[in-house]
Amino acid sequence: MYISISIHRPKPGKESELIDSVHRYGAAAAGAPGLIGVHTLRDAEQGVLVGLAMWESREAWETGVGTMRDSVADDPFDEWESGPAEGFGLEDV
Repeated sequence: MYISISIHRPKPGKESELIDSVHRYGAAAAGAPGLIGVHTLRDAEQGVLVGLAMWESREAWETGVGTMRDSVADDPFDEWESGPAEGFGLEDV
């Protein structure tokens, strides 16, 4: 299994735009071979949004992630986020 996590810190008043972007990113993976599931999560206390994508393998993610990235390539993240998103690719050890 391969899990991709992105952590976003929206600027005040920009959370809904960022949520829409994370939803578009996840929707772009619909039907991708090896995709298990995609979720957008929020920690309201920390003011953080988390994108979570679960894949059968790293290879499946590598095949599907390009379409996902393309779906948000023109989004103005610098206007919506207080800093760069943090990304993690997690594998079983």
